[in-house]
Amino acid sequence: MKEPTIELFDTTLRDGSQAEGVNFSIFDKLQITERLDAFGIDIIEGGWPGSNPKDKEYFERVRQLRLHHAKVCAFGSTARDVRNIEGDSNLNLLLAAETEVVTIFGKTWRFHSRDTLGLSDDENAELIYRSVAFLRERGRRVIFDAEHFFDGYKDDPDFALRMLQAAADGGADTLVLCDTNGGTLPSEISTIFQAVRERFDLPLGIHAHNDGELAVANSLAAVEAGAVHVQGTINGFGERCGNANLVSIIPNLALKMKRKFRYPIDLSGLTSLSHYVYEVANLSPNIRAPYVGKAAFTHKGGIHVSSVLKNPRMYEHIPPETVGNRRHVVVSDLSGQSNIRYKAKELGIPVAEDREFSRRFVQHIKELEYQGFQFDGAEASFELLLNAELHRYSPYFTITYAKVNVMLTDGQEDYSEAVLKVEVDGQVEHTASDGNGPVNALDNALRKALVRFYPEVANMQLVDYKVRVLGEGDGTAARVRVLVESSDGERTWGTVGVSHNIIQASLQALSDSLNYKIFHNRSKEVTGVMP
Repeated sequence: MKEPTIELFDTTLRDGSQAEGVNFSIFDKLQITERLDAFGIDIIEGGWPGSNPKDKEYFERVRQLRLHHAKVCAFGSTARDVRNIEGDSNLNLLLAAETEVVTIFGKTWRFHSRDTLGLSDDENAELIYRSVAFLRERGRRVIFDAEHFFDGYKDDPDFALRMLQAAADGGADTLVLCDTNGGTLPSEISTIFQAVRERFDLPLGIHAHNDGELAVANSLAAVEAGAVHVQGTINGFGERCGNANLVSIIPNLALKMKRKFRYPIDLSGLTSLSHYVYEVANLSPNIRAPYVGKAAFTHKGGIHVSSVLKNPRMYEHIPPETVGNRRHVVVSDLSGQSNIRYKAKELGIPVAEDREFSRRFVQHIKELEYQGFQFDGAEASFELLLNAELHRYSPYFTITYAKVNVMLTDGQEDYSEAVLKVEVDGQVEHTASDGNGPVNALDNALRKALVRFYPEVANMQLVDYKVRVLGEGDGTAARVRVLVESSDGERTWGTVGVSHNIIQASLQALSDSLNYKIFHNRSKEVTGVMP
């Protein structure tokens, strides 16, 4: 029997925007709408037009977009008073949004309808029925979100099913069962879904929250039990612990469960979509996110890397390119010779089939890691080390003198200044610069000293700076590890420094960063390609 196609419903712009730390502007919402449409999402829930002016304006402006596939949906609740359906402001604002599709939620847990709304069973059923019918009679496709359905069903199945029946009688197109509190187990989802499916011929959907870290599993269980409509958000954004993560649900449906979607989905755009929404939300991507995280196909242990080089299927459940991701191999104290050879190949650095070299270099890396160096986030420092070992690189400058002054006034105003002597090919440049803190002053002074010799460093900037204390029992005498991320506007790279002195560790990381930029520029000038 052929499986029915799955309708994908995205609520990133509504439910996802309720997440702590997420605040989309109207422009953000319009941009995300276009990306979701291009990816192949069927329905995009844009917001609640009755809740705030921003959502009201979104629905006015989204009409100007030329969407190729997706339908924009407005969200709201049933009417507040069964005696005033036609005059209900919420329902009329849903109509004013002028969307073809409308989602309304109603109470399907007697605990809520009785204690929150103060309604009898008959009154709640009539409120659902008449609200749905009101929207249907005015030409809208109505998706009914049965709020707290699973809790309501476990409490009183007859009541929960009666409220679903009221929505169906009112003309609802799709009945969505909501695990609003996110506390239901997959086995319960399956059992309850099957019971509902036996009762209703309408399309059924699932809306899961992640409070038990089961939202993705619950959504997949619902599909196995008959759901043909799946709601969620990109990256699992949502209130409390978040919503079901479509970024995980979609590839699981397509690759594991072999389900088809209403519109063709190009999974190779999944990682890009995930990172785009993180960027618009001004949040850092989850590097350990399944399928799309940077660490999702990252290998660190030497035995793992050796196996992956023989056949990636040994430690990868899918090829990373399928979802637009890529394989990463990191170098650490857990590395073997395979890690070094893989990284060299990845970086385009020729390494002779000399096992003694690989063994010696692995040992060198492990000694550095023992001292506190870390190359997971500092691959530029690793690349310089490897090229230095192969006699393809040596530092382009030497810092012969460094002094940093930090002054604080009684008014807590601060001033930082760095003074450096930098030697390049026998010439000494003596310079000073102030900055927003001592590290920024060092960065400014170092680039100021080098720009006469290496003009390319002028367009560099430090974009991230992290300090980690090593050896917790040593207090202020402990070593520190400094990770620096730099960019020239086209590419970004990370470097590392370790010392008991935070200024010295910072200077090591900054020096590596500048040397990396110069090395790549000089190599490109010689060969015409980046090394």
